[in-house]
Amino acid sequence: MRTPPKPPIRTRAEHATTRTWAGLALLLVPALLVSMDISVLFVAAPAIAEALAPTATQWLWMMDAYGFVLAGLLVVMGGLGDRIGRRRLLLTGAVLFGAASALLAMAPTAGLFIAGRALLGVAGATLAPSTLSLVRGMFADPRQRGMAVGAWTVAFTGGAVAGPVLGGVLLEFFWWGSAFLVNLPFMVVLVIAAPLLVPESRDPAAGGFDLPGAGLSLAAVLALVYAAKRVAEHGIGAWAAVALVSGAFLLVLFVVRQRRAAHPLVDVSLLTRPAFAAAVGGNTAVSFAAAGLGLLTFTFLQTVHGLSPLHAALWALPTFAGTALGAALAGPAAPRVRPGALMAAGLVTGAAGLAVVGFVDTDTHLAVFVGGYTLLTFGIGIVATLANTLVLATAPPERAGAAAGISETSTEFGAALGIAVLGTTAATVYRAAMEHEADGAAAETVTGALAAAPRAQDPAALLDTAFTAYTAGVNAAALTGACLLAALALLTAVALRGLPAGGGEPAPEARRPGRGRPSPADQPR
Repeated sequence: MRTPPKPPIRTRAEHATTRTWAGLALLLVPALLVSMDISVLFVAAPAIAEALAPTATQWLWMMDAYGFVLAGLLVVMGGLGDRIGRRRLLLTGAVLFGAASALLAMAPTAGLFIAGRALLGVAGATLAPSTLSLVRGMFADPRQRGMAVGAWTVAFTGGAVAGPVLGGVLLEFFWWGSAFLVNLPFMVVLVIAAPLLVPESRDPAAGGFDLPGAGLSLAAVLALVYAAKRVAEHGIGAWAAVALVSGAFLLVLFVVRQRRAAHPLVDVSLLTRPAFAAAVGGNTAVSFAAAGLGLLTFTFLQTVHGLSPLHAALWALPTFAGTALGAALAGPAAPRVRPGALMAAGLVTGAAGLAVVGFVDTDTHLAVFVGGYTLLTFGIGIVATLANTLVLATAPPERAGAAAGISETSTEFGAALGIAVLGTTAATVYRAAMEHEADGAAAETVTGALAAAPRAQDPAALLDTAFTAYTAGVNAAALTGACLLAALALLTAVALRGLPAGGGEPAPEARRPGRGRPSPADQPR
C-alpha cells in the first residue's frame, strides 16, 4: 500500500501573520508623512511667509531644502540601512523626524526654518528606503508582497495629495506650525511600536561603508536636482548648464567608483537588468507627470476656478482614490500579467488622463479636469506599484535598502524634472499669450495678474485673458506629459516583452559568492 504524499511544508516566513500586517500598517505612516511634508507647504506657504518675513533667497531655500537633502541622501541612507539594520535606521530617523518637526513648528526666524527643513530631509531620507526595504524582508510570498508594496505605494505617492488636504484643514483652525507639529504623535507611536511589530533585517555579509561613494552620490544627485529646479525657476541658463554637466560628471564618477570599490554602496549592475531599469524609468516618468501637473493644479484651482486652499485640496481627493485603485489592481495582477504589458497599460492610462486635462478650457466643468487627473493617478498607482515590486524582486535581499534608495531617488529626480519641464512649458505659453495684453507681474504669472487686477482699467478683461492664458499653459504641459508617457509605454512594452509574469527575481548567477541564499542573519528576526 502506497503511502500518500505528505503535504508541502509551509514555513512561517512564506505567509504573513497578523503581526506582519500590523507592522505594515505601522510602516505606511512614515511613508505617508515623508511625501506629505513635500507638499504641505503648498497651502501653508502664505502664512509662513507672513510670519517669518523671509528674503527672496531665504524663501527659495525654505521651499527647496527638504527636497534637496531628501533626494541627495536616499541612496546613501538605503545603503547604510543594509549595513547597520533597516529597523535601527528607521527608529533613528523617526526621532530625527520628530525633532525636526518640532523645530519647524516653533521656528522664530527664516534661518531656523531652513535648518529645520534640512534636518527633516535627513530624517526623511532614513525613513523612506527603510520602510520599503523592510517590506521586502517581512513578506516572502510574492503575492502578499505585491499587496504590501501596493499599500506602500498608495501611502508614499498619496502623501503629495494628503499634504495640502491636511494642511488646509489644520490652517482653518490652528496656526501654521500645526502642519508640522502633527508629525510628533505619529513618530512617538512608531518608536514605541516598531520594535514590537517590525522585525530587524540587514545584510549579513556587509563590509565597510563606502564613504567616498556616498559623497559622490550626494553631490551628483544634488547637482542634477538643482539643475532641474534652476530651469523651472529661471529657464535654461549658465548656472543650470553648469549644474547639469557637473551632476552628470559626478554620476559617471560614482558609477566607476561603485564598480571598483571593495564594498560598493550599490550594485550598479542592477541597472543592466531590464526589470530593474524599467522600474526605475517607470518611477521617474510617473513622478515627472504627477509632480509637474500637481504644481500647476493647485494654482489652476485657486485662480481660474477661485477655490480656497481647503476647497482646492478637497477637490483633489479623488486623485488619492485613483492611486489606491491603481495599486489595488496592480498588486494582484503582477504575478499573473507580464510586467511589460502591465506597466505599458499603466503608462497609457496615465497618458490618457493627461490628454483629458490637455483639452479643458476655462469654461469646462471642474469635474472633467479632476476626472482626467484621477485617471492619471490611476495609471500612476499601477506603474509605481509594479515598479516597486520589480525593484524589490530584482535586487538581492541583502541590498534591498540600497535598491529602494535608487528607486526613490528616481522618484524625487522625476518630480524635480517634471516641475522644471512642465512648469517651464506652462510658463512659456502663458508669457507668450500675455506678451501684448499686460505688462509687469501680470505678464509673468497668473497670480501676478490677480494682484494687478484691482489697479487695471478693466479688471474683468485682464483676469479673463490671464485665466485663458494660464489654462492654455496647463493644456500644453499636460499634452507634453501625455506624449512622454505614451512614448515610454511603447519602449517599456518592447524592453520587457520577454519577461514572464512574476519575473524579476535575481538570477542565481548574478548573486555574489556566499549570497546565493539569504542567510539566517538576513531573515526577519
